[in-house]
Amino acid sequence: MRRIAAAVLVPLAACAALAGCGSSGGPAADPNAAVKVTGAFDKAPKVSIPAEKAGSKLVYSTPIKGTGAVLASGDSALANVALYKWSGTKHSLVDSTYSSGPQIIPAQMGLVGLTDALKGARMGSRIVAVLPPKYGYGSSGQSSLQITGTDTVVWVIDLLQQYTATQSASGTQVSTGGGKLPSVTAKTGTAPAVSVPKNTTPPKKLSVTTLIKGTGSTLAKGDTVVTQYVGVNWRTGKVFGSSWPSSQDSAGQLLSFQVDGTQVLPGLSDALAGIPVGSRVMVVIPPALGYGPEGGQSSAGIKKNDTLVFVVDVLGSQPA
Repeated sequence: MRRIAAAVLVPLAACAALAGCGSSGGPAADPNAAVKVTGAFDKAPKVSIPAEKAGSKLVYSTPIKGTGAVLASGDSALANVALYKWSGTKHSLVDSTYSSGPQIIPAQMGLVGLTDALKGARMGSRIVAVLPPKYGYGSSGQSSLQITGTDTVVWVIDLLQQYTATQSASGTQVSTGGGKLPSVTAKTGTAPAVSVPKNTTPPKKLSVTTLIKGTGSTLAKGDTVVTQYVGVNWRTGKVFGSSWPSSQDSAGQLLSFQVDGTQVLPGLSDALAGIPVGSRVMVVIPPALGYGPEGGQSSAGIKKNDTLVFVVDVLGSQPA
């Protein structure tokens, strides 16, 4: 169920050449304007798509207008999303987060039609966007979603919470680690630096150390959590993954997942249960609860016997 988050990050180079990509509506005769979405906010929507061929216009609307903060350029939103494929006179649901839990999506989408649709949108709003190919995935389509270059896509997005790219733990510093565990240092709004102790054997069991203690709600099993993170390989001391903006990824990408052990490493999910929002925790994950059962992760330089160190900022949550 990470497909939607990945789907909105696919860049469409052709959009740079399009003039006037955005349109907030279309003529009544255009089939795209006949798409209707009903239902309560943050509940699975009822989507009505005409049984005819889609039109060529970009159409978007806000059937539910929220009163929260405006989604700022460069920020991300925790959102529930449904994606439909419109092929010829038929349509089908491609993916939905309403039953599995919301996901983080960026305000600046790889899809030009969604970027336009979300411009000026407020938290608490439902956005509906009908994207013909030139405003969506272009002539190449999106094979991972089985969307072809002639398919129109319909997005329904419920905006729940907003986050900045450099948002960090907001609680009180209580530790920097150290001793037989890694030390962690950082300035507010910057990626933590992790120093693994030399010539020290990593713990054999899952280790969780609170570095900054938050005062928000406590994470429960099944909740969706929004995080910043840095991942370091104990063996090499090198960073293998990070959500923070960097020279390689100037925008960064916050990570959201359900605290149920199904969407991230079991050790990471187990470690966050019971942690209050606003906290920063250092999680040391033994191979058995990391990539060991998968034989490692060669693309990240992780071997099957490697112990992993995560420094996780718990920015927000959404109840199951």
